[in-house]
Amino acid sequence: MKKSYLCNKSHIYHSMYEFISGRIAQLTPAGAVVEAGGVGYYLNISLQTFSEVEHLTEARFYVHFTVREDAHVLYGFATVAERELFRRLVSVSGVGGGTARMVLSTFSPAELANIISSENAVLLKNVKGLGLKTAEKIIVELRDKMTGIVAETSAGGGSVAGGATDAVHGEALAALAMLGFSRAASDKVVRAVIKESPGLSVEDVIRHSLKRL
Repeated sequence: MKKSYLCNKSHIYHSMYEFISGRIAQLTPAGAVVEAGGVGYYLNISLQTFSEVEHLTEARFYVHFTVREDAHVLYGFATVAERELFRRLVSVSGVGGGTARMVLSTFSPAELANIISSENAVLLKNVKGLGLKTAEKIIVELRDKMTGIVAETSAGGGSVAGGATDAVHGEALAALAMLGFSRAASDKVVRAVIKESPGLSVEDVIRHSLKRL
């Protein structure tokens, strides 16, 4: 099996997967199972991608394939540009795939670009898994490499009709658990977010909660 690798200067990846198109068999704010050619592929996704595919029955996911000692991991993205953001993040020493996905789930592409361009490491370090030194390293290494990315990823993270119901509460808790947060802490924050803004979609509830956890 061919291993993915990165050329740091040009950000060119060589992978055995470019994209996977098929029926969405399962979907949560943290992952998707896509059936293609009779095979179900589990993809780790961000809230950005979830918001773009949640109403679809079939979709194309642009894939990043990672080989670790203990697992082969697929990350899926609704756009090539979001995958490029992910790859730029993981090109920074100390930033793994899980942390990069958390960054993309906590901040929209426009927010992330503003944080990096304004060198706001204090805000960036609030992402779970990031410390101040790593946040500063991301800013130093990526601040001159964001040109064109935001324009390509500018798709609304729209609201879902129906508001934040008990179902949204439950889905938000499940997604936060998959991202590594304790149920007790998540429940308290999710309830507070829903109480303050009862019309939020599930992905917005999760995004607001991530900024408080």
